[in-house]
Amino acid sequence: MKKPFGSPGKASGLILRIGQCLFSTASIGVMTSASGFFTVTAFCYLIASMGLQVLWSFGLACLDIHALRFNKELHNHVIMSLFVVGDWVVATLSLAAACSSAGVMVLFTKDTEMCKTYTKFSCNLFPISIAFAFVSWFLVAISSYVMFWLVASI
Repeated sequence: MKKPFGSPGKASGLILRIGQCLFSTASIGVMTSASGFFTVTAFCYLIASMGLQVLWSFGLACLDIHALRFNKELHNHVIMSLFVVGDWVVATLSLAAACSSAGVMVLFTKDTEMCKTYTKFSCNLFPISIAFAFVSWFLVAISSYVMFWLVASI
């Protein structure tokens, strides 16, 4: 069976995992550098969700490096099922965190104009962090789709 783009043990899978890790880390870094983020629960949830994604993606990237370096096969049904469930959980949490944070930003900028009223908020940094979170979620969604397709074909 031909391994598709992004499958574990391939360089494309490693690139996807590194991208997930980098964008999640960037989201955390930008959000924590913004003043006033800790007063909004959705932003704290975004940081927690992205932290979980960093750990998950980094762990799987290390596994991909090991598989590439020692030419190991990772297409075991049990391992692939674990990857699918883990990717689904991380993708769901990441999407929920990004969407809730985006909703709070709409509330801040359009509905209540809190960004104009309260100068303690770094309202120009929040959307950047949220955009990084959405990109990270998109990369996890690609990985999740590939993993599901691989488990279904095994």
